[in-house]
Amino acid sequence: MQIAVIGSDEFVLGFRLAGLRRVFVAGKDDYQDKMAEAMEDPNIGILAVDAKDLEYLPANVRTKVMDSIQPVVVPVGGDESDLREKVKRAIGVDLYKTEDE
Repeated sequence: MQIAVIGSDEFVLGFRLAGLRRVFVAGKDDYQDKMAEAMEDPNIGILAVDAKDLEYLPANVRTKVMDSIQPVVVPVGGDESDLREKVKRAIGVDLYKTEDE
């Protein structure tokens, strides 16, 4: 399984520098098409997206993407609770849980 990223040139640059090879550069006009392409790739296990770019998707597509298990879509730059829920759903363990909870 590979990790991929989708977003603007500026957003994906850091991921490229970190060594990610599966990069989808997308703007407002072609975001939905690139997202569909990434979601259909069976080799992608985790798809990092810029949280604010999800607004480019219609509500029904956004829900489908966020509920996806293969690949797991991880919004970057959003609310920490989003990431917490994604990790919990992906591996079945709440890594952020403390003894008090």
